[in-house]
Amino acid sequence: MDKMVLKVYEEKIFGDVETPITLYKKYVRNSTGFLLESKEQPKGRYSFLAANPFLEIRAYGNQVQIYKEDVRGVLDKSQVEVREGKALDFVKEEIERYEIRNTTSIPFVGGAVGTVGYDMIKQYEKIPQENLDSVGTPDLHLLFIRELVVYDHYHHMIHLLVLEEENDAGAKKAEEKLADLHRMLKKDVLIEGESSQPPLQFQSNVSRKTFMDAVEKAKDYIYEGDIFQVVLSQRWSARTDLDPFSMYRKLRRVNPSPYLYYFNMGDYQIVGSSPEMLVDLRSGTIQTCPIAGTRRRGRSTEEDQELAKELLADPKERAEHVMLVDLGRNDMGKVSQIGSVHVKQFMEVQNYSHVMHIVSLVEGEKREDKDMFEVLMSFLPAGTLSGAPKIRAMEIIEELEISKRGIYGGAIGYFGFNGNMDMCIAIRTIVVKDGVVHIQSGAGIVADSEPEAEYEETVNKAKAMMAAINQ
Repeated sequence: MDKMVLKVYEEKIFGDVETPITLYKKYVRNSTGFLLESKEQPKGRYSFLAANPFLEIRAYGNQVQIYKEDVRGVLDKSQVEVREGKALDFVKEEIERYEIRNTTSIPFVGGAVGTVGYDMIKQYEKIPQENLDSVGTPDLHLLFIRELVVYDHYHHMIHLLVLEEENDAGAKKAEEKLADLHRMLKKDVLIEGESSQPPLQFQSNVSRKTFMDAVEKAKDYIYEGDIFQVVLSQRWSARTDLDPFSMYRKLRRVNPSPYLYYFNMGDYQIVGSSPEMLVDLRSGTIQTCPIAGTRRRGRSTEEDQELAKELLADPKERAEHVMLVDLGRNDMGKVSQIGSVHVKQFMEVQNYSHVMHIVSLVEGEKREDKDMFEVLMSFLPAGTLSGAPKIRAMEIIEELEISKRGIYGGAIGYFGFNGNMDMCIAIRTIVVKDGVVHIQSGAGIVADSEPEAEYEETVNKAKAMMAAINQ
């Protein structure tokens, strides 16, 4: 297959009076598109926005739906190509049609952006598929983009990026598209105030007793030697007419995180503030960042320090974290060069807006015979959302949970035409579909888990998201 050679055509605008929110309102508006942000350095340098993809792939099990643009260059949702097979094979086929020749310091300049759900693993491993899909989002949903607005928070610059062929015709197209983007961003925009509303009434998909019984059953499997740990979750839902983008604005303020994202997928929206990287691939270097072990933030620097000491001294938290680091090393070893896997950072406490976590960083160099999709599937789903050993833990999850997980516990991020990939774990994430808000959270079950405490952990995690919405 001949590759289309693309050039990154770029225009810079001084943007000290803009924010990612104003740019979203001017550029994406009500179109299919996204906003990716971060409140962590160095990842937090850039915010990415895009709208109107030229290609869209949705997958439901082995059925893959591919939507392409028409002769006018507009995505045609009335025409769909339906194919059968592993969804990521078709994503790879589309990504590999393109090659970018020139370089830029911006890590993402175009590619496929969206979700690879928890259940995608079932295309690769023989895990039962018995639970009902009560939300109805795709197992994989990616938007392919060749136009991008990037906000550089260091220099307060807006980068307008267009990918077109490296020839005269491509240069002319890029010039026209850059001019259109420039005109769009010059428009005035009204940023509405946040409307008040009665608190949403959330209902779980399981009762307290049902969840606690599942914890007891999981502990039986641990005592029998099937697993060391398994992550059990529950989902809360509530009806609402609140604008999903307003939810995002509240969430980014109340719960700033390393990964912030808003997707308008057309028939549903995703609002998220994940603290946890799943896997990052850049210039051949792979990183994963296990997070396990949590305490609330202190009211002072001194209290923060005391809570961090207590966290690091907790034998249960330490044991769980070490197990997940080992799992991360094992996942990394499947796709890395022999001898390159190492723990770059081990059991350091990192402070977030409301909590502190024990964090480690595992790194390796990608094998030449592995691509970014194989790298992703080596890590998906994360051990922090499944358990150990992974496959048996996922079988037990399918038995003890009552609904298909969907987006929760999967991956959200991008596959770049330049070979870079950055994926976070889909936790602390809200899905809005058909006027219903869905929030899911879990707890890691180990041998000495107390069922009521694990139930309360899932409730407390969910309450943080509910509080953001109900502000």
